[in-house]
Amino acid sequence: MDDTPLLALAFELAARAGQTILAVRARGFDTMHKADASPVTIADQQAELLIVAGLRAATPDVPVVAEEEVAAGYVPPPATGFWCVDPLDGTREFTAGRDDFAVCIGLVRDGRPVLGVVGVPAKGVVYGGIVGRGVVKRSATGEHPIAARHPPAEGIAVVASRYHGKDPRMGPFLAGRHVASTLNIGSALKFCLLAEGLADLYPRFGTTMEWDTCAAQAVLEAAGGSVRVVEGGQVLGYGKPGWVNPHFYAMGRQ
Repeated sequence: MDDTPLLALAFELAARAGQTILAVRARGFDTMHKADASPVTIADQQAELLIVAGLRAATPDVPVVAEEEVAAGYVPPPATGFWCVDPLDGTREFTAGRDDFAVCIGLVRDGRPVLGVVGVPAKGVVYGGIVGRGVVKRSATGEHPIAARHPPAEGIAVVASRYHGKDPRMGPFLAGRHVASTLNIGSALKFCLLAEGLADLYPRFGTTMEWDTCAAQAVLEAAGGSVRVVEGGQVLGYGKPGWVNPHFYAMGRQ
């Protein structure tokens, strides 16, 4: 299948998953905890079931690596291409009643994300793109192309994790950079702000998983930005042992 219908599929599934998540929020839910103590809700579970079923029905030959399935012990066999799914990125934001949580669906080939969709249900927007072909933002006002920006002369806008933004490694990493502002928010929305030209740099220290970054990295790369490993500077790749990411930084155009 060509990447254009695959992107359309991801858009559709992200939108439907977002509706499911908002319906759960409207009627109320309990917060549970997985073996690693991270929170999970029925919204995570229902959204993932919907996405995974849709992907497997449309692309049965492409494995799906999905956060809740992996947490439950399902480990798909190694493959050069696979879908990478975080059905509700920013569960802590969701359980706290905030709006910066996201639905993330990405596609990997040969270790690189090639397309991705990031839906932000509470804000009514969905970002999606194909690397090398551009990215769009869908909202109530329609569909519009977006692009990352070059660092402005007045200084860069930094986005950081709400929960990890005060990591002591941030200071040395930002030393020598002209930082005009810093915003702490949750989820893959940080990448989307870079892709939209509203921010310039997102450093991330601490543990993240491939499903946390795959779709958003594809969106950012499609918009002209990049995601690189702190130690070495190489592009963040996929299909790593245990799907664990090293420290990385995402940035707009350079």
